[in-house]
Amino acid sequence: MISKHTSDLVRERADIEEVVGEYVPLKKKGQNLWACCPFHGEKTPSFSISPAKQIYKCFGCGKAGDPIQFIMDIEGIGFQEAIRHLAIKYGIEIEEDEKLTPEQNLEQNERESLFIALNFAKDFFVKNLETEEGRSIGLSYFKERGFTPQIIQKFDLGYALDGWDNLLKAAKNNGFQEDILLKAGLILQKEGDPSRLYDRFRNRVTFTIHNVSGKPIAFGARILTKDKNQPKYINSPETPVYHKSDVLYGIFQAKKSIRDKDNCYLVEGYTDVVSMHLSGIENVVASSGTSLTEGQIKLIKRFTNHVTVLYDGDSAGIKASLRGIDLLLEGGLHVKAVVFPDGEDPDSYSRKVGSQAFQEYLEQNSKDFIGFKIGLYKDEIAKDPIRKAEVIREVVQSIGKIPDPIVRSVYTKEASGLLQIEEEILLGELNKTMLKHQRDHFQKSKEEKEAEAALEELIPVKDPTISLDEVLSIQEKETIRLLLNYGLEKIGDEDLYLSQYLLSETEELEFKTPIYQKILFEYRSRLAKGEIPSIDIFTRHQDPEIQKEAIDLITPRHEVSHHWHERHQIFIHVESDDLASTAYKSILRLKRRLIMKMMDEAKNKIKSGEEKGEEPEKILEYQLIYMELKKVQYEIDKELGIVIG
Repeated sequence: MISKHTSDLVRERADIEEVVGEYVPLKKKGQNLWACCPFHGEKTPSFSISPAKQIYKCFGCGKAGDPIQFIMDIEGIGFQEAIRHLAIKYGIEIEEDEKLTPEQNLEQNERESLFIALNFAKDFFVKNLETEEGRSIGLSYFKERGFTPQIIQKFDLGYALDGWDNLLKAAKNNGFQEDILLKAGLILQKEGDPSRLYDRFRNRVTFTIHNVSGKPIAFGARILTKDKNQPKYINSPETPVYHKSDVLYGIFQAKKSIRDKDNCYLVEGYTDVVSMHLSGIENVVASSGTSLTEGQIKLIKRFTNHVTVLYDGDSAGIKASLRGIDLLLEGGLHVKAVVFPDGEDPDSYSRKVGSQAFQEYLEQNSKDFIGFKIGLYKDEIAKDPIRKAEVIREVVQSIGKIPDPIVRSVYTKEASGLLQIEEEILLGELNKTMLKHQRDHFQKSKEEKEAEAALEELIPVKDPTISLDEVLSIQEKETIRLLLNYGLEKIGDEDLYLSQYLLSETEELEFKTPIYQKILFEYRSRLAKGEIPSIDIFTRHQDPEIQKEAIDLITPRHEVSHHWHERHQIFIHVESDDLASTAYKSILRLKRRLIMKMMDEAKNKIKSGEEKGEEPEKILEYQLIYMELKKVQYEIDKELGIVIG
């Protein structure tokens, strides 16, 4: 594990502007720098970088952090790897911390050993292409497909020699232990005799699977002989460093192009990806023959919001795989699709027509998912009214997966025209579908409904679905926001810091929202040690939840230019102009929310007691508690100037 001293040096030297500037162009506006977010596709910059605070914050997707967190997010790596990455960038010597528990040492060493073993295997397979067997079988297969030496090198393509233990012998000769080779999925134990070990990949061409930062983590291997007893492809098993549901083949080679093009082509197999790179199209990844997963969709969404799914020319196969489109829509991605002619796939068609014609085909045949889905069934719905009704419901269900209401509305209108059905009918069906979906996934408990009813009675709000717990959480958030932003500011005429006031007023309170209680506890603990907790402690905190929440609370969405309003003699009142009043009212509101929650609990006890037939004295006790709480609320309402009915 990298030492704390090294981590501290990285935190001191890493500059947010330099780090982010290597990935996206930055423009200065006011005190901050702005860019289009590298984590989600957008046209208008909402990604803010504060050089003064050394933080970034996207107001579109919510990503936030310091230089270390940015590298973790953009490269898809862990904290230790991000520290190592930045240490190398800034020429900082990396010190390893010897003070690790045996378990930590074991886990760290095993993970590192797996990466080293997998990298050795990658090099071994690549070098095998230079052997006589590798040239005559593996290299000739790649050349037949038109794969150039540059492409072979770019994707670390290789060959596994024919034989039971070629890799095993080579790895052991280089000091690798058998248990690491087993855990990496490179070798197998013979069934019935665990002492007999042999290579997993034999007499096959190999495709190296990389993680987002480019490390080999697994392999896919294709057989070249026609052996009906052997599968065409075999793949690495799940390991501590390879979880196939979170990996896309080609993502390392594609991530920059996906960001630049703001679109990701999604194909099925390894050779589809490689062939498209040969055609000059690099923003392409493969699900590697598995059903699309939520983890893979999130991985795509880190680089773009736009996906174009490429389908082989097989109508039955396409209809069977439409579930993937619904998952993409549900993940908030904008989906298009391209279908190749019968019997063709991206690999075969690109080799058949050439790079230029292939690129033109993709551009000319790309359809949004509505036109694509309806087009698949056009012959069926023309002949059969019942089938048309079924297709309409299927299309409506797909539209219902889209989280953005504006996009839903646009697609509903388009579907209306293509299906020749009134838009109002589609909207009615869509509403029924979405209501059913909400009932299935967000069915509220009896207690939640009662809390909502109590909230409506006690504090009328625009959104009657918000619960008392949510209202209380909002007020807790406001208290922590003031604490982080103005904790070290003096208030009133006395020598009193705002943090002292807020902490004394909340001394006997325990916040119900875990993250705000966590920040409050940290603030108190540091003050108790005589340490003044500056904002940097929280925005650079090692707990990513605290770090993100702190950045959210100190980063305003918009800033007004001081030069502008001074030039025009326009003076704007802000909360910092009267912190004493702001803090006082915030504490009153927090206490009001707590009182209301306690009142709600008392009401529930009264109702429950009556239903259960409890003693009248017990119910009277609850009623008296409620009335006392109501009096306190009345006094707070008067102080806050709330109109009392």
